[in-house]
Amino acid sequence: MVKIAVFDSGLGSLSIIKEIQKMVKSEIIYFADQKNYPYGAKSQAQLQIIIERSIKLLQKNFSPDFIVIASNTPSLMLNLVTSKIIDVKPPLKIANKKSSSKQIGILATKSAINSKGLSQYIKKEKFPKSFKIFKINGTNLVDLVESGKFLSNKNYCKKIIRNDLQILSQQPIDVITLSSTHLPFLKSLLKKEFPDIEFIDSGNIVAQKIYSKIKYNKSKRNSLKIFTSGNVKKFQINLKRLGIKNKVNFLYF
Repeated sequence: MVKIAVFDSGLGSLSIIKEIQKMVKSEIIYFADQKNYPYGAKSQAQLQIIIERSIKLLQKNFSPDFIVIASNTPSLMLNLVTSKIIDVKPPLKIANKKSSSKQIGILATKSAINSKGLSQYIKKEKFPKSFKIFKINGTNLVDLVESGKFLSNKNYCKKIIRNDLQILSQQPIDVITLSSTHLPFLKSLLKKEFPDIEFIDSGNIVAQKIYSKIKYNKSKRNSLKIFTSGNVKKFQINLKRLGIKNKVNFLYF
């Protein structure tokens, strides 16, 4: 059975895991590194230590065939991709094709939007000069997901979304990349507030990468083992509210 370790600082990995499980059957080790939440407030030096330690921890404990860094922030700020390590970055090629107004928003954490990595990544895509790309701080929206408020207090979430995304009412942006793996959980709320904007994420892209690597070595069934470096009981409660009843285990970081 193919073993895939997927990790980020909390609930975000689930948006990637969901897409992987749609495309291919595998054994997934999900590590929510809540002790180090949020990645989006960390410096590059801090993230380098955290991510490298997490990779070593997963390799030592589970010997996975592949490891997915399921967070845009370290994926943009660090360069850790190998044949066995897969990262997550904004789906700019897709956004380019889908945008009619030629104005795109990248919704990500504060660290990500301020990073040299994102600027370099945008340059590599070689957008025409006619394109405008807006970097939008979505840190507060990430917190809505990790805290569970997106499940318990949708009216509050709507207020935060309206306040933090005022630019979407001021500019003819027609495509937004959800460039934090937490943000797909808010897609339905975002769509209600901004029905004319298309919100896209990288989940399917990552799943396709996985599929291309293991299509001849697929497992017979999906399995999911969940670990956290944070509060086990609190995380278990949030997962149950999402319909996930798998036992959560503590993983010492």
